[in-house]
Amino acid sequence: MALVAGVDSSTQSCKVVVRDAATGALIRQGRASHPAGTEVDPAHWRSALERAVDDAGGLADVAAVSVGAQQHGMICLDDKGAVVRPALLWNDIRSAAAADELVRELGGAQQWAQAVGVVPLAAITVAKLRWLADNEPGNADRTAAVCLPHDWLTWQLAGATSIDVIATDRGDASGTGYFAAATNEYKPELLALAFGARQPLLPRVASPNEVVGTHAGGAILGPGTGDNAAAALALDAREGDVIVSIGTSGVVSSASTVVANDSSGEVAAFADATGRQLPLVCTLNGAPVLDATARLLGVDLDRLADLALSSTSDGLVLVPYLSGERTPNRPAATGAVHGLRLGNSTPAHFARAAVEGLLCGLADGIDRLRAQGVRTERVLLVGGGARSRAVRELAPAIFGMPVGVPEPGEYVADGAARQAAWALTGQDAPPQWNRSATKTYEADPTPDIRERYSEVRDLTDGSPLLP
Repeated sequence: MALVAGVDSSTQSCKVVVRDAATGALIRQGRASHPAGTEVDPAHWRSALERAVDDAGGLADVAAVSVGAQQHGMICLDDKGAVVRPALLWNDIRSAAAADELVRELGGAQQWAQAVGVVPLAAITVAKLRWLADNEPGNADRTAAVCLPHDWLTWQLAGATSIDVIATDRGDASGTGYFAAATNEYKPELLALAFGARQPLLPRVASPNEVVGTHAGGAILGPGTGDNAAAALALDAREGDVIVSIGTSGVVSSASTVVANDSSGEVAAFADATGRQLPLVCTLNGAPVLDATARLLGVDLDRLADLALSSTSDGLVLVPYLSGERTPNRPAATGAVHGLRLGNSTPAHFARAAVEGLLCGLADGIDRLRAQGVRTERVLLVGGGARSRAVRELAPAIFGMPVGVPEPGEYVADGAARQAAWALTGQDAPPQWNRSATKTYEADPTPDIRERYSEVRDLTDGSPLLP
């Protein structure tokens, strides 16, 4: 029995799963925490990976490994391969003004959409490079190569020291702002625009099941990918499936043949891990909305779900921009409550409004995919937020379509493991693993909830309050 390992290096932690390469059966797993913050020394990620591997029983008997990781993080290396400065993560919004500058300098959002399918926002790597060039020119000058978290970790697993051999995949490269998923090529002119005419080395873009190196223990290394593409691979998402992931952020994506071209920047033309497209909408506010509401009400998450299902919102609307917002692009926005009256000022009403607000923001993302021509027939609901009974039961009514909830799992790590098995076999398609059971939730649509939300959503734009 051949074994494969998949890694999920996320914002909060590193998870490792070891699975049977032929069937996907889980053999063992491990995890380790990451430090908090939006700026992290990548050495912490390597240390966490080593601890998670140890917790999972090591890699001595593993034939192949692949890494899935958080997207967009900017890792700058000097000509010796040393890290120039701590990595800026996707949720570091100090690059918001730099993103706006880049959009203007190229001639508008439509120019970016046509060039790479991604309009710069604070989260996108290209905006972080502009911020670095403007604010830390010495560090920008020292930068000989730029890579992403999964690229760096794969390179570290290979024990390589030369920056010339760093590899990535199109799934993760498509989130940088200087790689076009439609044509599978870097856009060096956009990199130069962002980085003050500097042209650091970029990782080679490997094919979906290519072997890109070998671990010291003998396991081959798959190309790895970004977290969203890895999750889609784990779920074996088909045309018509919309993946809604409620984690630290909220993500709406679909494995599709559609190449998005959205000048608003709200639908990013990302690639998946199989050679297809992965048009994607990302919000900054996911499961932490539920955490914050539970904390405010002084209850745990299970009790929050019970409260939400015990009442209607009765006109109460929560716009959950608690961390600013990425979609729509309002980095300075704050959360807001509308429609508060004596009759609906109860914990149950507030709990219900919080769940509905979270789901309405994600439903807006589904609408944006649909406007790009993406088929939307069923939702696959995953992530920590999917553990909420209220989220599961209210989602089909707000999304207006059936919602399938797979058994909880480490989908990013599982997708990376499936990619590792694919690299091991060398076949044309990923292996067909035994899929976990999916429970389907259905309900009559509730368009009135969406209508009330849309009436007040755009009142929350982050403008300064009057004195």
